[in-house]
Amino acid sequence: MIDKIFPGVAAALQDVRDGATVLIGGFGTAGIPGELIDGLIEQGARDLTVVNNNAGNGEHGLAALLKAGRVRKIICSFPRQADSQVFDALYRAGKIELELVPQGNLAERIRAAGAGIGAFFTPTSYGTQLAQGKETREIDGRMHVLEYPIAGDLALIKAERADRWGNLVYRKAARKRSAKLPWGTNSSSSLPLRYRPSNTCESACRGKLQMILRTHPALSKAAKPVSPLPALLLTMVRSRAP
Repeated sequence: MIDKIFPGVAAALQDVRDGATVLIGGFGTAGIPGELIDGLIEQGARDLTVVNNNAGNGEHGLAALLKAGRVRKIICSFPRQADSQVFDALYRAGKIELELVPQGNLAERIRAAGAGIGAFFTPTSYGTQLAQGKETREIDGRMHVLEYPIAGDLALIKAERADRWGNLVYRKAARKRSAKLPWGTNSSSSLPLRYRPSNTCESACRGKLQMILRTHPALSKAAKPVSPLPALLLTMVRSRAP
């Protein structure tokens, strides 16, 4: 029986290695998996490459991971804002590397990793500093830039609901980045606010904040057609898109 539930945060993150690439869900402060990030800090992995839309807010969540000195490089679209003081200080001191990626390119590079695409051309960023040093090609009379996939070792995601197969339903803007992340990683850990038992769509167990789902994409793909429940939950995810 497929059951991807872990007993707690520590168990779900115990095998994260130094130097891993970690994809973190959320859009700004919406959907940030703060409990999982705190667990990663406690776990102790260092020299991480982190992929997120932002570079942390205030001094909690992703910013706390940066402040703890665990991140070597961050790949994101929007690193600076009013409360990004932790990242700002580290970057000015030369203690963290930044790869700035347009939002559409970031989403497609993650998706490409899961789809097995070796690289792709996009017109986005052509003629800007972001395209310097990259291969370019004219396609249908328009210049394009060659971009490579971003493959992660682990994705940290916060969801509204989940089942034991690892299917997730997100709440509003929290879906913005999170839904694509598992496809670009070897595995992902999700912290659902509610757990839906696999034998019914009507009941929900609330308050299961220590329930961790560890999702392996290959297994998830194989499991999708087995039962109508995964298909139903995936439909719900699509229908809740902002």
